[in-house]
Amino acid sequence: METKALRVIRGAKIKDVPRMAQIINGYAKDGLMLPRSLSRIYEQLRDYAVAEVDGQVVGCGALQVTWEELGEIRSLAIAEEHKRQGIGSEIVSYLLKEARKIGLTRVFVLTYRMDFFGRFEFQEIPKERLPHKVWRDCFDCIKFPECDEHAMILEKI
Repeated sequence: METKALRVIRGAKIKDVPRMAQIINGYAKDGLMLPRSLSRIYEQLRDYAVAEVDGQVVGCGALQVTWEELGEIRSLAIAEEHKRQGIGSEIVSYLLKEARKIGLTRVFVLTYRMDFFGRFEFQEIPKERLPHKVWRDCFDCIKFPECDEHAMILEKI
């Protein structure tokens, strides 16, 4: 008899940081997201949620407040061997619930996966519609100023 894996989405803990960095920076190495140092993840730990399967961290994502009533979902990354199992969707749902709890009314993403975020009713917008404060991390990106990510926003979450 096959046992079902226990999957949990929860707020990140200190012990999760090395694995989170490993997953995120695997994508960063391929140019798919910005790298995150251990110190940066520790500093922003309260922004992160993780997905755990049978006690092992297999994915993460962060919700960062960027401006009045505006937040960003960022660093959404799932370990290669756990992709296409709905874990990314569960993390996004968790982060959107957190956004509503704290009073955010709009959430945006910068992404290559428009189809994925479209399932949550995010709509593509011109990047110029986002406040300048949003671009603070862009200066560290090797693709700056020729960003090829798409800006998408979910209004009235």
